[in-house]
Amino acid sequence: MQRGLLLNADDFGRHSLINGAVEKGVAEGCLRSASLMPGEPCFSEAVALAKKHPQLGVGIHFTLVDGNPVSPAGEIPTLVTPEGKFLPNHTAFVKKYLQGGISLAEVRTELTAQLDKVLAAGITPTHADSHQHIHILPGIFPIVLDILEAHGIKRVRTPKVSGRPMDFFTGGLGQIIGRWGLWGISALGKWQAKGRGFATPDYFSGKVAGDAVDEATVLSIVEEMPAGVTEVMLHPGLSNTELVKYSGWEHDYEAEYAASCSPKLKALLDEKGIVPVNYADMVR
Repeated sequence: MQRGLLLNADDFGRHSLINGAVEKGVAEGCLRSASLMPGEPCFSEAVALAKKHPQLGVGIHFTLVDGNPVSPAGEIPTLVTPEGKFLPNHTAFVKKYLQGGISLAEVRTELTAQLDKVLAAGITPTHADSHQHIHILPGIFPIVLDILEAHGIKRVRTPKVSGRPMDFFTGGLGQIIGRWGLWGISALGKWQAKGRGFATPDYFSGKVAGDAVDEATVLSIVEEMPAGVTEVMLHPGLSNTELVKYSGWEHDYEAEYAASCSPKLKALLDEKGIVPVNYADMVR
């Protein structure tokens, strides 16, 4: 089986400096996939960029935390703060969810509205994933599959991280717990998705609770890639100073942008006969 490297840029549409990194990653590098945030301020700019670069597969980055809803706040009261914003992060969401404070009917309403907005903009998503992996939560993931299936979208991210067992024990206790928890619910989600005829990448990589995927990291991933499609989750951007200030997330956006455009990466892919792909290239 041919090997495919699926570099996916999350948070497309959140900021112009993210959109710019995506465009450069497509035009100058090996980036072929991005996930679009429907409620964010640079959504329209991202749509225009996507239409200029048909080789870029665009998915939907379902958002239920750390962002802006598409639905009126009054229609989704359990999902938003008094200011009409989503809860600040996955920790706050999961805590409220486990306490029974999140309405799944409202989740369905909001995610449907997000997909409708993307479709109305002339983008048919190649796949779906989500901001901070909220879509994979038990109880929410079946709703996501329902919404996608109703529109004939049959590809979805299941962030079941591939790696050596020792890699799951690096960092602090919170990072370790986060990696193992995500691995467990993603394994369940992958089984559910496959059972309903959805395609998912064979392998998933990315620093889900740690540092950025820099050039050295992505080169090491490619060196060890098995047969099939390996997705590497990226959050590229053109200015750490601006984006860290904007997002409140201490992340090396520039390193992930540089990795997507690395000449060494392109040369290594050519040497090994590995093809840059997006979700549309996967066969169910």
